[in-house]
Amino acid sequence: MSERLRIRAERAASDPDTMRFMLERAVQEGASCSADGEDAGDAPLPRAILGLDGVRTLHVSGPAVTVTKTPGADWEALKPSVAAAIREVLATTDAPLGAGAKAPGAVRSDAEVLRAVQHVLDAQANPAIAAHGGHVAVTDVKDGTVSLRMSGGCQGCAASAATLRHGVEQMIRTAVPEVREIVDVTDHSAGTNPYYSDAPAAPSGATPLLNRPVPEGAISHENGQFMVAPEYLGPKLGLTAEDLRQALRAGEATARVEEGTGPDRGMTRVTVRHKTRAWSAEIAPDGSAREVPPPRGASDDDAALRQKIRSQVAGAPPGDLPMTYGALARALGMYMPGAVRRVTRALEATMAEDAAAGRPFLAALVVSRMRGQKPGRGFFDEAARLGRGPKSGEDEEAWWARELAKARATYLEPTPAD
Repeated sequence: MSERLRIRAERAASDPDTMRFMLERAVQEGASCSADGEDAGDAPLPRAILGLDGVRTLHVSGPAVTVTKTPGADWEALKPSVAAAIREVLATTDAPLGAGAKAPGAVRSDAEVLRAVQHVLDAQANPAIAAHGGHVAVTDVKDGTVSLRMSGGCQGCAASAATLRHGVEQMIRTAVPEVREIVDVTDHSAGTNPYYSDAPAAPSGATPLLNRPVPEGAISHENGQFMVAPEYLGPKLGLTAEDLRQALRAGEATARVEEGTGPDRGMTRVTVRHKTRAWSAEIAPDGSAREVPPPRGASDDDAALRQKIRSQVAGAPPGDLPMTYGALARALGMYMPGAVRRVTRALEATMAEDAAAGRPFLAALVVSRMRGQKPGRGFFDEAARLGRGPKSGEDEEAWWARELAKARATYLEPTPAD
């Protein structure tokens, strides 16, 4: 008798209508699909799942089968039916998505790409964004360029650029490889918390604020430093050029320059803050620049925590590793409720940094509860999202053991020989 296929169901608390069914291997190697009840096609798995009463849409990518139900359906009744359909189809065919299923890199029409991107947003991004009162939707797809519009709490939020570039964009590019460019067409100046309170509403067809070019000559490069003309920058912060100069001299206005890494290598971000106002621009290697929403001030605290975690883990005696999340929190002097959760999230954020830089995951050196156990579920889910998790059919613990060895070799200083 063949071993029963193991399926793990995951449901986000903020999205009651979507559930992800995780298999131990890819549903169909080299293929993915997105479909709804009106376009189930002839593929066995979409036809079987979308034929269930209460299923609205389906997205399959790698080992994940993401199902969205109709609002009135009950997961307690629907979940076992979906799992049973998956097991039955995979047991009877080697091509559950159809013999002609498109590989992730295959060319799809603009309409197919739009539907695939919207499904990624609905199944993966919007449930989390909804917790902050926001929503992201596709407005258009043309020749690989995807236009997105934010609404609710995301419209005008100063962190929206980070949400788009480091969260939503990464999800979309991983699941829909046909996407070449992502453009935010949101009129952020009209939001409830606009980051450019003096900016006029963008007219229809105008360059979106997240991609608004900085006029030539407003930013110069002198003696290895970027200089922003006070005449241009002052009004952005509600100051005259002379007031800005005085604020900078007095330390009331601060400037921060960050060099891009990974996919942003060669880019430079300049951020200037004065009291409650802030302005930020990204400068390309050719000197062209565009205004972007300033990062939240809290992001500096998050970055500082990630750096403390890196220093603490890399500086720990090799015999104390892997350490637990709780031990790491205590070593950092974090004892308040929620400290372990904050450390865990920061560790997962280091994984994106390590993936972008091509490094092993530092987070592999930290585990759950007691030494000897493997990292928490979030570690493996984040690794899979970044395209760096276990290969199809590979045991998670075996993969983690390899990643742990790589992390030890990369981050820990060698112990001197006696």
